[in-house]
Amino acid sequence: MKQPDDTTLTEQGLAPQGRGRVLLIACGALAREILALKALNGWDHMDLTCLPAILHNHPEKIAGAARAVIEKHRADYDRLFLVYADCGTGGALERLCAETGVGMIPGPHCYSFFTGNAAFAAAAKDEITAFYLTDFLTRQFDAFVWHPLGLDRHPDLREAYFGHYTKLVYLAQTDDPALTAKAESCAARLGLAYERRFTGYGDLVTVLAELG
Repeated sequence: MKQPDDTTLTEQGLAPQGRGRVLLIACGALAREILALKALNGWDHMDLTCLPAILHNHPEKIAGAARAVIEKHRADYDRLFLVYADCGTGGALERLCAETGVGMIPGPHCYSFFTGNAAFAAAAKDEITAFYLTDFLTRQFDAFVWHPLGLDRHPDLREAYFGHYTKLVYLAQTDDPALTAKAESCAARLGLAYERRFTGYGDLVTVLAELG
């Protein structure tokens, strides 16, 4: 399957192919990682559909959008699985999964499961002033951070939004020098110290591997 472009994943998401026994319902921000894992491991029994990644900025809408996809495609697959953690929904996705019998990724957000939920929880108490980016969010920094917060028009707001942060941590799924350089420039734009950590795909690999 051809890799979808980030703009499409941000604004529209990704439609399923209609092939496979298991439908993964994911955030558009995870599409590239899931497609890479499917190809690497030969997981042809999995199909993928993605909600628009921009819902990351409107978490109150995620559960409703996920419910619509579940209701639309439940009869088309043997199993459905939600490739989201809580992601700011305040437990709404967990309640949806309990109601519908659909599984989901454990953890509070993608930063956690990419790092590994156990490792992230252990480090979290010492990183309450860290701002995190993933590969996708680094590529889409302007669309998800700079423009929505109005920093392109009012750079003086930077201190109001980020004054309590001390560093930007780039959680890298891939070894990409261009992305590394861009993440560092994002830190500079926010006036934050910069740290890069290579996580790979973290717990995402383990969870998906269990979906036979």
